[in-house]
Amino acid sequence: MKVSQAIATRKSIRAFKNEPISNQTLADLLTKSARTPSGGNVQPWRIFVINDQAMIRFKQYVLDHPQPEEPSYSIYPAKLTEPYRSSRFLVGEQMYALLGIPREDKPARLRRLAENFQFFGAPAAIFCFVDRQMGLPQWSDLGMFLQSFMLLAKEAGLDTCAQESWAAKPRTVSEFVKAPDELRLFCGVAIGKADQEAPVNDLVSEREPLENFTTFVE
Repeated sequence: MKVSQAIATRKSIRAFKNEPISNQTLADLLTKSARTPSGGNVQPWRIFVINDQAMIRFKQYVLDHPQPEEPSYSIYPAKLTEPYRSSRFLVGEQMYALLGIPREDKPARLRRLAENFQFFGAPAAIFCFVDRQMGLPQWSDLGMFLQSFMLLAKEAGLDTCAQESWAAKPRTVSEFVKAPDELRLFCGVAIGKADQEAPVNDLVSEREPLENFTTFVE
């Protein structure tokens, strides 16, 4: 698979088949992803893998710890401006439309939101952490690592969903994986094979046209 094909076909999957993935497959993907560039070769990513029996235990652990937590960071700006606000609003409305959940059905939307914290049924996942001493450049490096991992997963016939929603449960995640205090949780990534029968997986988020985000300087 060409890189261009992986980029074009990768999308966030929100319903997975319960087909196991070996730890060796995940290790191979992570090893390849480590070739991601980072400023000064700092390599700030710290990864914890949840798979097999650990995934079963973790999902129950999350259900056993429903209490609200102090978020690891603010996922979105408090006052998100245009055009970013409309892009976020649109993809949410498209997703709920595919699920047949109207805007006024708040309980159904909350139940759907809770599925984030079960990895949408994925059999495996990774959690991405970064040392608390790191700044914005190193968070950018971690973002590049995530992109590399998701594209390599696509090449390997796997699907993913990067989930910043896990930033809302940093204590639960850190306690389960036994992450040291100096590490801050960034996100989780659900990994598996897409359930092609699930309507939500028909969602393909829209992208701004080139002229909206690019300036060719004369």
